[in-house]
Amino acid sequence: MTQHVRHILVLPDRDAAEEVADALTERFGAGPDEPQLVREALAGEDDAEDAQWLVVLEDGDGSYDAEALALLAEEYEGWRERE
Repeated sequence: MTQHVRHILVLPDRDAAEEVADALTERFGAGPDEPQLVREALAGEDDAEDAQWLVVLEDGDGSYDAEALALLAEEYEGWRERE
């Protein structure tokens, strides 16, 4: 039985997050409702520039390769959160 996994890629800005989302669709065949982009303000920061962007990818059947996702995030100066 495969367990449901949520992959979270952390990117430095919105442009990088949008490019990663496009790459996920092209390279990995992500569905039309995925991935989701989420802005995350850094703790204690009010400035809009001080934010990271998260690319959230639900993986209900465990079909995404976590290492490949981590490498993709690294291409854009980001990383994959480990859960």
